[in-house]
Amino acid sequence: MALHFGTAAALLIALRSEVREVVRDLRARRIVRHALEILPPAVAAKLWERPIEHRFGTAHSVAVSQVAGGTALALADRRPALRVHGDAGVADALCIGLGQAIALVPGVSRNGATLTAARLRRFDRRSANRLSRHAALPIIVAATGLKGARLAHRGLPRDLRAPFAVGAVAAFASTLASARLVRVVDSAPSYLPFAAYRVALGATAAARLYVS
Repeated sequence: MALHFGTAAALLIALRSEVREVVRDLRARRIVRHALEILPPAVAAKLWERPIEHRFGTAHSVAVSQVAGGTALALADRRPALRVHGDAGVADALCIGLGQAIALVPGVSRNGATLTAARLRRFDRRSANRLSRHAALPIIVAATGLKGARLAHRGLPRDLRAPFAVGAVAAFASTLASARLVRVVDSAPSYLPFAAYRVALGATAAARLYVS
């Protein structure tokens, strides 16, 4: 909860210009798009979050998910970049929403999954990154609000208040500090380095697990 809170607050500040743009442009078509981006992960979390965590939450499964996610991103990035952010429609939103649902699997990056979905739909990299951010922010804010409401109802034990504050501040600071990376990804000529990093990380983890 603390990490979600700090991350959401930092994203709202770092991406405030894009947040204002989204709010100003909340016409029916865009509302439908955002609903379809949110619906698949919301339904999947409600129905299958615990079974997914139970079945795929092992160290080996996480390592395999890293490799699979990185490979999928590399393959999707080979698609031609023919579309821009403003071209996004209902089918694109549903595809990105499915990507967010897949990200419930431990080891699958939400950002990586939505970038993969957007590139599969032939959006250029700058637009794919923008669509990914716009899809993820409502989920993070909604999850923070829901958990915050539950926490307010139950109350936070006194002995957890300091760790909660430290976690929130750390998440806020690290997210805000990494905001510059958004521009790096925006201007990246290829997602291959990011994909290769994830594949290497997952393969190394899997190899270490196999040896041990």
